Amino acid sequence: MTRTETPAPRMLEGIRIADMTSVVFGPHATQMLADLGAEVIKIEPPGGEIFRRVGANPDTPTMGACHMLLNRGKEAIALDLKAEDDCRVMHELLGTVDVFIHNVRGKAMDRLGFGYEAVKALNPAIIYVHGVGFGSDGPYADFQAYDDVIQAASGTATLLPRADGNPAPRYFPSLVADKIAGHYGTQAVLAALVHKLRTGEGQFVEVPMFEAFTHFMMVEHFYRGTFADNPEEFGYPRQLDPNRQPFPTADGHISIVPYHDGSIVKTFELIGAADLLDDPRFATTMDRYRNITQIYVEIGKRTPAKTTAEWMDLLNAAGVPAMQVRDLADLPNDPHLQAVGFFREREHPLAGRFTEVRAPVRYGADPDRTLGLAPEVDQDGEAIRARLQKRPG
Repeated sequence: MTRTETPAPRMLEGIRIADMTSVVFGPHATQMLADLGAEVIKIEPPGGEIFRRVGANPDTPTMGACHMLLNRGKEAIALDLKAEDDCRVMHELLGTVDVFIHNVRGKAMDRLGFGYEAVKALNPAIIYVHGVGFGSDGPYADFQAYDDVIQAASGTATLLPRADGNPAPRYFPSLVADKIAGHYGTQAVLAALVHKLRTGEGQFVEVPMFEAFTHFMMVEHFYRGTFADNPEEFGYPRQLDPNRQPFPTADGHISIVPYHDGSIVKTFELIGAADLLDDPRFATTMDRYRNITQIYVEIGKRTPAKTTAEWMDLLNAAGVPAMQVRDLADLPNDPHLQAVGFFREREHPLAGRFTEVRAPVRYGADPDRTLGLAPEVDQDGEAIRARLQKRPG
């Protein structure tokens, strides 16, 4: 690039979003939009929203680890919407944005004067996105929702027991419902923006966590329940097979996925079990599918004979999907993630040195750029107020 050239605008540059969400669902959605160049203004109560403190160091209690990743590239303003002056600032701000997204209960927003109809009167073309736990036209509409609640409601908490035989329902050890709902929220905003660009129309959009996450889980686990309402037919058997686990090696564990005929044949040959290809249980494609449990068992009997590295060399050379089992702490040193620049060391003026996870998707029209930093509470409040005061009229 020469001195006279300027960077091409980012894909969502010029789109302004007022983000009054908290915890993970909403901030995850708007963080992805900020990564794409949208101007995202994070609206918080005085003192900041509660998830700022998760994983924080004692000397920077409002700059926690999760906040650093969920709110990068956003501006921040603290507003007490029960105070007249701050309420006026909120009205002025909402008059300037393309999108308003929040996850406050609808009745509470109506009481504050920021329900959809009130905001639409301020800004007729606004896209008003309400992140809720449960859809507003169902009997759970007033229930509170967090990730654990949605995992329980969606049947997800019963899947691990089916897979390993431990009868107690339990949660998947990740905020999967929050994060998946966040992706649906991002999709909803982008679809509504496309509609607005075509027609000039804003709209009300509701993104319910329960329905979003259940939709996500049912892709495979609706299974034959799709055709018959029989509880025994729900759940994708391959995912729930107790033998579908990493296989032990001489020095660790490895994931091997003999998913189709070719990889099953190659795997049996590599583990010294080619004779099993003549076994009636594994004679045809359907036989192998029906007896996938036995295939896992036979592989697991033989993998301890070699080290993980030895198996990786053999399996990769044969084109069999495989990968060594890693610990989370191993990932920053993973050679592939290092090569693609997935982790980045950066400096924050308040939180100090930290490691950032970059956005995973790359766009030819929007080359990878350094992203903004997560804001302190009310970091941009004064500047935002000044901008609003300068608006015409």
